[in-house]
This record gives sequence, structure tokens and C-alpha cells, in this order.
Amino acid sequence: MNVYICLIYCLYLIGASLFFFFMGINLIMLDYSWMVEWDIILVNSSNLVFLMLFDWMSMIFMSLVLLISSMVVFYSWSYMGMDYNLSRFIYLVLLFVMSMMFLIISPNLVSILLGWDGLGLVSFCLVVYYQNSKSFNSGMLTVLSNRIGDVMILMAIVWALNYGSWNLLTYIELFKSDSELQLIGALLILGSMTKSAQIPFSSWLPAAMAAPTPVSALVHSSTLVTAGVYLMIRFNDLIVFGILKNFLLIIACLTMFMSGMVANYEYDLKKIIALSTLSQLGVMMGTLGLGLKYLAFFHLLTHALFKSMLFMCAGLVIHSMKGIQDIRLMGNLIYFMPLVCMNLNVGNLALCGFPFMSGFYSKDLILEMCLMSNMNLVIWILFFFSTSLTVSYSVRLVYFSMVNLVNLNSIYVYSDDDKIMNFSITVMVFFSVIGGGMMSWILLKNKNFIYLLGEFQYLITFILVLGLLLGLMSSKLSYLYKKFDIMGYLYFMADMWFLVYLSTSGSVQLVMSKMNFFKKFSDFGFYEYIGGQGLSSVIMGLNTLNLSFNLNLMKNYIFTFIIWFIFIWLMI
Repeated sequence: MNVYICLIYCLYLIGASLFFFFMGINLIMLDYSWMVEWDIILVNSSNLVFLMLFDWMSMIFMSLVLLISSMVVFYSWSYMGMDYNLSRFIYLVLLFVMSMMFLIISPNLVSILLGWDGLGLVSFCLVVYYQNSKSFNSGMLTVLSNRIGDVMILMAIVWALNYGSWNLLTYIELFKSDSELQLIGALLILGSMTKSAQIPFSSWLPAAMAAPTPVSALVHSSTLVTAGVYLMIRFNDLIVFGILKNFLLIIACLTMFMSGMVANYEYDLKKIIALSTLSQLGVMMGTLGLGLKYLAFFHLLTHALFKSMLFMCAGLVIHSMKGIQDIRLMGNLIYFMPLVCMNLNVGNLALCGFPFMSGFYSKDLILEMCLMSNMNLVIWILFFFSTSLTVSYSVRLVYFSMVNLVNLNSIYVYSDDDKIMNFSITVMVFFSVIGGGMMSWILLKNKNFIYLLGEFQYLITFILVLGLLLGLMSSKLSYLYKKFDIMGYLYFMADMWFLVYLSTSGSVQLVMSKMNFFKKFSDFGFYEYIGGQGLSSVIMGLNTLNLSFNLNLMKNYIFTFIIWFIFIWLMI
């Protein structure tokens, strides 16, 4: 029965994806957008209205999300086939996709919160799916980090009361110079930073790898982590002011640099791909900081295609190796799993921006627009060096998993003959190759004239070659890391610049130590004396006195008679 559920929902999702895709192309050609108001409840003068925005951007994005979701559901048919609760897993994935649909079509802050909070809640259920201590800790870190973004959206909803409406997109152009709307923009930026895992909220994204691999393929490509970027694309008019744009650009460049550096020291296969997601999210946010929202949306779409395929390939490798994720234990996979390795290499080339792959059309265009913009030198260096780090950790991943010697038992047998998982991966490989060119023809209506002088023409090629050399050097000399570890540098990188520590015990350690002091001297001290323990001792003493009076002893009666006699005599 579970098999038929996967197949039926997969067909439904593919059909809906095709419908939204052709509707999006139609809206692009006609230059239309539809705003639909649904009166849910209308009682006298009080009405509850659900507002939906259907334009080419929402249609194309929904089409992409549904396409990737269909392949993930089909992939789960085999990957989660031995799970007893496959139906529950599929329903959670569909609920996750439905929350993303709410977020995509909502121009209203309240209805955005419905999808925004739904993503956070369902992601917690999916991260803790395996129900062990590691997944529970990761799930709590994920949901609490995203909860900060929920609070920011709620505060933006409160401030939107200044305008009498929560339909922010309808009046954003008229009032974008108002101080209240600038404050709403700042709150939305902070909320999007938590959902898209920008510094200092980055630690939850690699921790969410405790979820099943199909969930990672969906979450890290087109749903949860892209929600913050999509929100900033929608409300891009709020960050046209210098301070907010510069703040977003600085944070994005630091996130790109941090994730690229950390990925070069990571050995977990899924975490390396997750850190590459974090790096590309920094690229998208940095593009928004430069004021290029359509390029950011274009890169969002192309990145989703090859990133979902990368996670599917990683899942098949982990599935074949019986749960092993350490790349140091892999090696020579190209001989045992040639099809998966070929697909993984296609995804890595698209990630690095290799010519005519899907990532090339968006990433190369973003870098060229950066060269033409008036950018600070430090930001410029961070932007381009982070791009070279992308090539570096991709080469390092290929070296350890495919070229390096096998470090497992010699009798270990790998295989990539799973037809169901290979079909899902092949479909995404097809779109990873042709998707960038196809979407550049469809989406980029206004072509930008790019003119680069002198050495700038070859700078991007130089950056890619530099990343290749860094990757080869870090792969060959990785055994020297521990020998020349200066002042805990490896721990600094492995802990994501101490963000993991600061997001967990480090943020509450000082408070908890003070609370321990108050617990010792108040709860276990004075409060106990005048509270529970003190009251208990008084009651026990009174019970003992009462018991002595109930033993029918002659001395008790005589003592009572004397007490009453003295009392009456004093009263007279």
C-alpha cells in the first residue's frame, strides 16, 4: 500500500508542476499577475479574507518546488522502503510542501506566517524522524533558531497596524520612505536571516542533516532554507535603503566565506553539501544586497535543481555503504558506482559554475554584475574568494570519495543498481544540465549589457583555477592539519567559528551558572525554610502534639484542666 501512495502522489505532484509551469510562461508572455481574495468568513462588518498573489514568479517557483518534491517522493519509495512508517513520512513531506505553497502565494504578512511557521514545525517533525538523542538535539536547535524568525514576523505584523492593513505588497511602493516601514524591513531581514541560516544563525543548517536524506534533498534545495531568500525577493523594495542593503551584503559575504572555509575542513558527506547550500544562500543574499533581485531569483531556481540531485546522489552512496557518511572511509567509488559518481560530478560542476551547466548561467552573471558594480574592496575580495572556495571543497569531495584509495574492508561491495533512486537522480541531472539555459531564455527578458575591461575578463576563470589548486592542495595535505594546528584552528573551523557553541550551551551557560547560585541559596535554602520544608516541619510538630493528646493519658487531662482553669481565671 505504501508503494502505491508514493507513486500516486508523485504523479499528482508532476501534474501540478507542469500546470504551474505553463501558467507561469503564459503570465510572462502576457505580463499579467492575478490577485485573488477569498472571503473565508463574512459576519456583518467583520470579514476574514485570504489573499493570494499569482504572478510569473510564484508560478515558476511553485512549479520547481513541486517537481523536486515529486522526485523526492519517488526517491523515498526505495530509500525509505524498509521503514514501517513510510505513509507518515510521505504525509509529513506533503505537509511541508503545502506550507511552502502558502508562503509562495501570500502577499499578506499573516498568511505568510501560516506557511512560515508551518515550515518550522514540520521541519522539526522531519529532523527528529529517527527519534534518537542526536536527531532530537538537532531538531530543537532547528526549531528554536527558526522561532526567532517567527517572532520577527510577528513584530512586523504589529508594526504593520500603522497602515491599517497587513497586505504589505499593496502599499509598499507608496510608503517605502516611512520610518515605520523601514523598521518592518529590518524585522523582515532578521527573520529571513534565521530561515536562510545567515550568520549568526548558521549552526542549525548542518545540524538538520540528522533528518533522512530525502528530506535534506527537499529542505536544502527549494523549501525551508530558500524561504528567507524568497521573502526578501518579494519585499525587495524594503531594502533599497543604504543601511539595510549594506548590512545584508556584509552578512551574506561573511556567511559565504565562513561556510566555504568550514566545508574545506569537514569530513561528513552530507554536511559538506549542506555547507555548500549555506554558501549559495550567501550568494543569493549578497545579490539581493546589490539590488539584483531577479538574478537572485534566477540563481535560487538553478541552485535548487542541482542541489536536490547532489543530496540524492549522497543518499544513494550512504545507502549503499550501510550508513557510512565519512568521506575518509570512501574511495574509488568511480569503479564501483560509476553512474552515481558521474551524476555527482555533474552536480559539482554545476555548483562550481562550469560553462553551460545550470549553475553557470546564474553564477557567472552574478559575478560579472559584481565586477560592474561599485563595491567595497573587502566585500569584493570576500565575494570572489568565497567563489574559489566553492571549487575547492568540491574538488576535495571528489578526491576523497572517488580518487582516493578505499579505506574500508577489502571485501566490501558497493552497488548503484537501485533503479528507483537512479531514475529520480537522472531526471534531476537532466534539468541540472539544461535548466539554466532554458530558464535564462524564459525569465531574463531584459538583457544586461556587460562590458569588462582588461584583466577583469579573465578574473572569473582565474578564480575557478585558484579554487581548483586550493582543493587539490587541501586534499593532498590533509594529513598535515593536526600536526600544524595552531591555537585550536581546526576546532575553530569544525565548530563553524564557534557558532555551534554560541547557539547551544554557550548562549545560556552564564545564565545557567547564575541560576545555579540562586537555586542553591534560595530554592534549596531560605525558600525551603519558609516554604515546603519549614511548613512540613511545623505540621509534623502539630501532629505530634495532637497525637499526644489522643493517647488518653491521665496527665494530658490534668494538664488540659489546669490550662483551662488558668485561662478562665484570667478572663474573670
